[in-house]
Amino acid sequence: MDIFKRLAEYRTASERLTWTGTFRDYIELLKEDPVPAMTAHSRVYDMIVSHGVEEQNGVKKYKFFENDIYGLDRTLERLVEEYFHSAARRLDVRKRILLLMGPVSGGKSTIVTLLKRGLEQYSRTARGAVFALQGCPMHEEPLHLVPNELRPDFEKELNVRIEGNLCPSCALRLRSEYGGDIESFPVERVFLSEDTRTGIGTFSPSDPKSQDIADLTGSIDFSTITEYGSESDPRAYRFDGELNKANRGLMEFQEMLKCDEKFLWNLLSLTQEGNFKAGRFALISADELIVAHTNESEYKTFIANKKNEALQSRMIVMPVPYNLRVSDEEKIYAKLIGQSDMSHIHIAPHALRAAAIFSILTRLKESKKQGMDLVKKMRLYDGEEVEGFKDADLKEMQNEFNDEGMSGIDPRYVINRISSALIKQDQEYINALDVLRALKDGLDQHPSITKEERERYLGFISVARKEYDALAKKEVQKAFVYSFEESARTLFENYLDNIEAYCNWQKIKDPLTGESMDPDERLMRSIEEQIGISENAKKAFREEILIRISAYSRKGRKFDYSTHERLREAIEKKLFADLKDIVKITTSTKTPDENQLKRINEVINRLVEEHGYTTASANELLRYVGSLLNR
Repeated sequence: MDIFKRLAEYRTASERLTWTGTFRDYIELLKEDPVPAMTAHSRVYDMIVSHGVEEQNGVKKYKFFENDIYGLDRTLERLVEEYFHSAARRLDVRKRILLLMGPVSGGKSTIVTLLKRGLEQYSRTARGAVFALQGCPMHEEPLHLVPNELRPDFEKELNVRIEGNLCPSCALRLRSEYGGDIESFPVERVFLSEDTRTGIGTFSPSDPKSQDIADLTGSIDFSTITEYGSESDPRAYRFDGELNKANRGLMEFQEMLKCDEKFLWNLLSLTQEGNFKAGRFALISADELIVAHTNESEYKTFIANKKNEALQSRMIVMPVPYNLRVSDEEKIYAKLIGQSDMSHIHIAPHALRAAAIFSILTRLKESKKQGMDLVKKMRLYDGEEVEGFKDADLKEMQNEFNDEGMSGIDPRYVINRISSALIKQDQEYINALDVLRALKDGLDQHPSITKEERERYLGFISVARKEYDALAKKEVQKAFVYSFEESARTLFENYLDNIEAYCNWQKIKDPLTGESMDPDERLMRSIEEQIGISENAKKAFREEILIRISAYSRKGRKFDYSTHERLREAIEKKLFADLKDIVKITTSTKTPDENQLKRINEVINRLVEEHGYTTASANELLRYVGSLLNR
């Protein structure tokens, strides 16, 4: 009953949004708020920013995309600011086709689909309301009724811009049905919808020999020619092409550069002048955003043909590379798997991360920066701190190659291999080793990689395995530490007391006896050596920590062991080094005694409760780490 109640509520809400009136009523609406008269480009931009914008690390993040597109923040910022924002301000880019160009499975189609779905929802909001001439096959802007001579007065009075002319169908109706009485012409609110072909259209190329230009511009209705006597009578024409129906919104041109030339030339006047030619009519006005997408090889072929120069100059080409952040790549895989029926199979922690590490490594280019390898670059790109490199180095590397991310392993291949592992698995879970094994097996069947690329990719699988081994050992060792956070904090505080005394040439007090002692050099070095701080560099490192603490204090922020990335790593490694032998013995004993069994059960419970494992996958992890520690 709740379901039917919701259906009834939805129907009632839809009926409440319905609005009909006359042109005069529409003008009264615009006097209160001119927003409904905005252009299609403005509507798209307004829709995107209405979801919210925030800035992170100097890059604008648009919440409109955040649940579906991952790792393309810089690309999306460029797309929204350089195209949609500029077009919304009526700059010349609105007279260009937006061409998304990038590798397969890079998110181009997803971006367009989001824009279409977003427009559908936005047209149902108060600010996104779209009004059109009732009965118009192109649901056109009612202000087109205003004669050209009177438009300057209307624009000044209503604070709007009027562009375009009545379509042939409405021009005929105005004369024949309403005797030229503009004020009485009916206006209605319309809701953009791809399903009903209202303001959203999709054109997909097919066989050029059989596909007709009518798919874009409409066609003659031959059944009515005898009734109306002429092909130039609007009543004898179907205004049902994609360019007609996408008016006021967006048209997706799928695989645009695969189209026959005759389809592309129609876009020349539409983009530049806002109109197109159809049948035996004058130019027909259309206000719509045309989004196309293609891959890089087809684009290069297209621009190599001199005949395409006119159309090329009417395009804004927006590269859409692969994501280059490991954490965001994990989200892509999790999203795709979540849409399947395999959610009952547990995917152990770090399994998707191992796959993501492999994928990202295949997409990165070797930097010319000294001391920088692909693994370090991958970590920097993912927001981790890497010794010897700063934010300025990161920005320099991000601008080092224009085509970074335009090649490599695509998410579709990885998800296919993960799916293969999920289907084949007779256990209730899969782990990182299962995923990496599936990726390795699939390279032999990959249709487009060369022998040299295969060898290179096998090397990346080995790197991903090493990264996973480090994560697995750390996770198990962490689980073995009772109250790890407390232990880490205690060691951290002890270290800070000692380096403060060392840098200030002071003594410290023994917490038990109260006796004054020299700073514990052995303790400080045992921590610093974990991250390769040399004897000569120890003083500078200790002073840097104190400076960081002082800076945090001035800003009223708390400095703890996890605040400084390298210090956190040193504290963890010190704790783990002290614990290594215990972990090694406990995990590798085939017949554990009562105490060892109790500790193993505690660790498994902690892995399940705090780290997201199942009992079975936690047991497997312990066995694997035990074998690693015994090598």
